[in-house]
Amino acid sequence: MDFRWELLVTIFPILWSGFLTTLGLTLSSLLVGLVFGLILALMKISTNWILKGISIAYIELIRGTPALMQIMLVYFGLPALGLNIDRLTAAVVALGLNSAAYSGEIFRAGIESIDRGQMEAARAIGMTGSMAMRLIVLPQAFRVVIPPLVNEFVALLKDTSLVSVIGVADLMLRSRNMISYTANVFTPLLGASILYLLATIPGSQLSAYLERRFKF
Repeated sequence: MDFRWELLVTIFPILWSGFLTTLGLTLSSLLVGLVFGLILALMKISTNWILKGISIAYIELIRGTPALMQIMLVYFGLPALGLNIDRLTAAVVALGLNSAAYSGEIFRAGIESIDRGQMEAARAIGMTGSMAMRLIVLPQAFRVVIPPLVNEFVALLKDTSLVSVIGVADLMLRSRNMISYTANVFTPLLGASILYLLATIPGSQLSAYLERRFKF
């Protein structure tokens, strides 16, 4: 193991640039995942069997196939359909749609954890079902789902390393390029690992704190 501090200092700005790309990619994908995940959760708890079936099928399909395959299908498949997008956009779309399946289950569990009496009481005072869901149930559910959503952020951050296969200049691709450029394997990989840990460890600690903070 040929670790060299002076080499790490030299290549650190390049790794840091990749790390910023990784963070931006993670946050963008998480935002997509949260929006579509909430929609999937509402569809899954719907009394409409068509919406419910679509949600179940989507979640099972995404969770049952590798994220790497989904990334490649989006990147190579959409241009075949006439939709030409750049690498970074393809990565955000693929990871966002992947995250939506997991976020959807998190939201569904959070919504179903709220006592049904809350909805019944809201309906009893004249609220519609959608109004009661928006004003009564969802605000309480968000409190429940925050800790697992932080865990989803951590998992998504690590999954971004997969987008290097389509040429996105994230932290993983930058470290691989530095391995080729410097002919040193251990130093770039250790530098990349340190940067990943700088994001994942605080995220894990935040999740644990929020679980204690919001515990009923």
